[in-house]
Amino acid sequence: MPNVKLFDMKANEVGTVNLSDALFNAEYNESVIHQAVVTRLANERQGTKSTLTRSEVRGGGAKPWRQKGTGRARQGSIRSPQWVKGGVVFAPKSRDFSKKMNLKAKQVALFSALSQKLRDDQIILIDDIKVENAKTKEMAAFLKAFKLEKSVLIVMDNADEAVLRASANLEKVSTLPVSQLNTYDVVKNANVVISKKAIEQIEEVYGE
Repeated sequence: MPNVKLFDMKANEVGTVNLSDALFNAEYNESVIHQAVVTRLANERQGTKSTLTRSEVRGGGAKPWRQKGTGRARQGSIRSPQWVKGGVVFAPKSRDFSKKMNLKAKQVALFSALSQKLRDDQIILIDDIKVENAKTKEMAAFLKAFKLEKSVLIVMDNADEAVLRASANLEKVSTLPVSQLNTYDVVKNANVVISKKAIEQIEEVYGE
């Protein structure tokens, strides 16, 4: 059972927390993590791109000029692909890029990603993630206290509006309520900051 230090917002150690082996000491499973990331990215694709083939472009029914005798190349329609305003060869069409992944596999991917982050010392546990005045400088001071210079995912037990506003102007900071925690955001960010209450919710929902 991993034992992890617990900090306050000023990087002072305030205790330790024992984490669940099932959630934070899982075996690294790269293939399932890859599947989770690909599924997330595929589901974000709109697939609305569409252009017209030569059969769909309006006009072009008549032959532009006779087949022989003009000295020009033979043409059958002004809507052929080589013509301006002609149809598109192998035109892209609207399609559904979405993929499915079963719940058990999603959980395996999430636990594997969180466990690897913990092994790499890229998870920071905070007693309570909060800011008093919802100011960017407060969140910037928090990042400076922990020397977090790369991308950071902040996982809260709820969607705290003050924290969201304080983080909004920080390019490398992403915030999520624990209910929306997912593999993609975990692996996308270099560091993960989780509140103690968020950890308790994760273990309550997924713990054995």
